[in-house]
Amino acid sequence: MTSRRSAAVVTAGTVLALSGLSAAPASAHGSMTDPVSRVSACYAEGPESPKSAACKAAVAASGTQAFYDWNAVNIANAAGQHRQLIPDGELCSAGNDKYRGLDLARADWPASRLDSGAHTFRYKGTAPHKGSFELYVTKDGYDPSKPLKWSDLEAKPFLTVTDPGMRNGDYVFQGTVPKKSGRHLIYSIWQRSDSPEAFYTCSDVVFGQDGGSPAPSASAPTDQQIEDGADQSSVEHGGHGDDDPATGAGQTDAGDTGAEGTGTAEAGTAGTGGEGTAADASSSSTPASPTPAAPATPNAPAPAGDSGSGVELAETGGDSSTPYLAIGGAAVLAVGAAVLFGTARRRRA
Repeated sequence: MTSRRSAAVVTAGTVLALSGLSAAPASAHGSMTDPVSRVSACYAEGPESPKSAACKAAVAASGTQAFYDWNAVNIANAAGQHRQLIPDGELCSAGNDKYRGLDLARADWPASRLDSGAHTFRYKGTAPHKGSFELYVTKDGYDPSKPLKWSDLEAKPFLTVTDPGMRNGDYVFQGTVPKKSGRHLIYSIWQRSDSPEAFYTCSDVVFGQDGGSPAPSASAPTDQQIEDGADQSSVEHGGHGDDDPATGAGQTDAGDTGAEGTGTAEAGTAGTGGEGTAADASSSSTPASPTPAAPATPNAPAPAGDSGSGVELAETGGDSSTPYLAIGGAAVLAVGAAVLFGTARRRRA
C-alpha cells in the first residue's frame, strides 16, 4: 500500500470513528432503593414470575421488558418541566406508556416501613452524573386506590440534595421525613445538571401500623440480580459508569471538598439543585422547575467519613459532547496532515 493510500485510509477511519462516537448515547440511569421504588421492587421479585399481586398486575399491564429496564423511568428532555410534561395519573411512569403498569392505583403495592424523622436514603445510580434530587411525600388523606395526581403530593419537597456522594454504586444522602401515619408514597425526581434528562420514582411506604391489611414488604434488587438481568435490559448507558472519563465519575477522596461535588444539601428552588455551588456555576443553564422554593431545612447528605473510606462522587464537567469535541479536533488535524502529505507527494512526482 502506498503512503498516499495509507494516509487516505487513516483519514477515512478517523472520520468513521468520530461519527460513531458522536452517535453514542450519554444517559444516566437509576432508581430509588431506600425506600424501594415500585419498579425496583417488581424487578427484584423477578419480571418473569413476580410474587406480589401488584407486581403481577404491573407486569401484565407493561410486559416484562419494562422491569428489566427498571432503571430508566425517565424523560429525556425534561429540563425541570416535570409538572407540565407528566399528566395526573401517570406520575409513576413519568407519562411513559412502556411503564404504565407502575401507575396502577391499588393499596397493595410492596411497601417499605418508614419512620418520621432522620432517614438515610439510597438511590442506585447505574450511570452516575451530576444533578439534584427532590423528594416529595403525599399529603395526609392520600388514597392509594385512586390514580396519583400532582395535587396528592405536598406542595414542596421535604428534601432537596445536590450532587450527593456515592457508596457502593448508591447515591447516599440524609434527610428528615415529615411526620405521617399509615400508607403514603415518596415521589423522587432526579434532574441531571449536565443534561435536560430527568428520572422519576414512586416508593410506597408505611408509617407505623397500616390501617388495612399488612403491605407486602418491598425489597431492592441485589447486585447479583442486577448483574443477572443485564443481558435482558435494553437500556443504553453510553459506556458511563464508575471511573468513566466521559462523565468524570469515579472514586474521590472522602475529605475532598473541592469546587466540584461538595455533596451539600441545598434548599433552593425545586429543580435547580440548590444555589451557590460551584457545580451549578459551571454547568449549562437548565430551566427551573415550577415548584416554589423550599424553606431552609437542616437536611444534609450522608457524611463523607474518614479519608480513604472509598466514597464515590459523581463529577461531570461540561456536557456529554465534551469528549467528542476533543476527538473532533484530533480528526481535523489528521485530515489536514493527510492533505499536506498528498500534496507533497504530487509535487515530488
